[in-house]
Amino acid sequence: MLDGVLNIYKEKGYTSHDVVAKLRGILRQRRIGHTGTLDPDATGVLPVCIGSATKLCGMITEWDKEYAACLRLGTVTDTQDIWGKVLEKRPVKVTEEQVREAVLSFDGGYAQIPPMYSALKVNGKRLYELAREGKEVERRPRDIIIHEIEILSMALPEISLRIRCSKGTYIRALCHDIGEKLGCGAVMSSLERTRTGSFQADSAHRLEEVEAMQRKGRIRDILIPIDEMFAELAQVHVDDGAVKLVENGNAFASQRIRERRLFDEGEKVRVYDGRGRFYGIYAFSRDQGSFVPEKMFLS
Repeated sequence: MLDGVLNIYKEKGYTSHDVVAKLRGILRQRRIGHTGTLDPDATGVLPVCIGSATKLCGMITEWDKEYAACLRLGTVTDTQDIWGKVLEKRPVKVTEEQVREAVLSFDGGYAQIPPMYSALKVNGKRLYELAREGKEVERRPRDIIIHEIEILSMALPEISLRIRCSKGTYIRALCHDIGEKLGCGAVMSSLERTRTGSFQADSAHRLEEVEAMQRKGRIRDILIPIDEMFAELAQVHVDDGAVKLVENGNAFASQRIRERRLFDEGEKVRVYDGRGRFYGIYAFSRDQGSFVPEKMFLS
């Protein structure tokens, strides 16, 4: 069984769930999860966790993301993107300077109202299901952060943007909000996720590449090992007598590692056996004089 993370480039026409389903067929493995929904018409980075790496899904989902997006002024749709039903056409009577001021005003935190066409649940039902039934319900604004927003080009009514933002940000809603601030409305006309945390679009693999690597028996060449997700943490190696403790997810005394140095209270480390097998993340407890499990990754 494979354990690790694949940096997938999601192509247009696929949902994130489609990508997972395709990979289950290619890899012949059921335990697979993605780390952040992309709409079918969006493209870009979609880290996919395989095997015991599915325990990383929540962590990777929390990471900041970066997008290249285009918005078109003067149009309002039910989905807040160019592919939705047009609700309104408005004249675009704004200057480039007004556009620049409006766009940059969203730099920082703001309370964003999620779109009706989204996967969020209200009373147990997804918003997009309600929207397809012609229903609109009140959505609570959610605090999100736009860490950076940069205008890449402007040829009104089209504007190209680079956006670095927090988890939970809807770029469609951001485009809509910019249009409302300008008074002429706007829709998102294209979207590419260029980065999720340390995963970059230029090193992502398309499904056909993954399938080819699997056929060649070289899938591990592009599979990122779980422990690489914690590369900033120090490694410790337990002696043979402590292996059973670690295999069962138990704490072990600090004397059972070969590294001889002082550890800070609460310091997290990657734990391996003497042969280099990775087991999980432990934290040092000075009071107990031991390392206690934080997250285990045993298959």
